[in-house]
Amino acid sequence: MNNKGGSILVAEFDAKFPYDYSAGRYGSYFFKKLKDEKKIMGIRCPKCDRVFVPPRPGCGYCFVKNTDWVDLGDEGTLWGYTIVQFPFLDPLTGLERPIPYGYGFIELKGAATRLQHFVTASNLNKLRIGIKMKAVFREERAGNLSDILYFKAIEE
Repeated sequence: MNNKGGSILVAEFDAKFPYDYSAGRYGSYFFKKLKDEKKIMGIRCPKCDRVFVPPRPGCGYCFVKNTDWVDLGDEGTLWGYTIVQFPFLDPLTGLERPIPYGYGFIELKGAATRLQHFVTASNLNKLRIGIKMKAVFREERAGNLSDILYFKAIEE
């Protein structure tokens, strides 16, 4: 269609696109245990014994189906982190996240992979690579990763 006159037709309307998606069999089990029992579950490769969290159907090293569920507990080690100093909207809540806050990689005891999550300590300057961390859960959980509020440093 030729629009030589320069006028533009604008049609305003509200559109809603509700959708659901599946986390799959492994992700659904992971989130159900997180919600119902405050358990962080991993899955073990039957060939190399690596435990993956979040769980995945196959081992990327051995190319075999992962089969054995493992309760990894709620403690791990901080492998890397950053302290965020600028404000932004938290994609999990849509609210501005208070600053400063920590974000890091936590390797749970027995896992071969690391979770990314919010991290904290009594003072953020106490965070350091290698410090032990413990998951702090929401009282009311919804079955997603934000059921873990953050990982808090276990300080001596």
